[in-house]
Amino acid sequence: YRKHEWDKHGTCAATLQILNSQKKYFGKALDLYKQVDLNRCLLLLHSSFTRALCVFQMTVLKEALTRAYGVTLKIQCLPPEEGEEAQTIGQIEFCFTKNLELRNCTEPKGMQTGLQLGTGELSVCNDTLPTYYPLQVQ
Repeated sequence: YRKHEWDKHGTCAATLQILNSQKKYFGKALDLYKQVDLNRCLLLLHSSFTRALCVFQMTVLKEALTRAYGVTLKIQCLPPEEGEEAQTIGQIEFCFTKNLELRNCTEPKGMQTGLQLGTGELSVCNDTLPTYYPLQVQ
């Protein structure tokens, strides 16, 4: 897995001196993961919402995350499974400048799908559907 991530993403990042080795790249990724602390942020958001089971309205979630981080994040979802109403958040992406400062994520028009996860496929979240965020992933 680490080799795949380095080959696909790290080798591009290696043009920056602070990311020009696997150790620096993965070390900085861990530092940034701790810095943004997304799970803690979402737990705090969850406690401020009245809905149970971590089901959010997507527009409210986007606005809350934008307020918390000061930038627009890229959120992708798995569509509702048969017989269910809620989509599931599959990926929340932070974007950084070359100086590793948070910046707005922009999405090219027409981009609807990306990463495949199990049998479902991640896509741009539907703002009108209830959205489930699995705080406890097994």
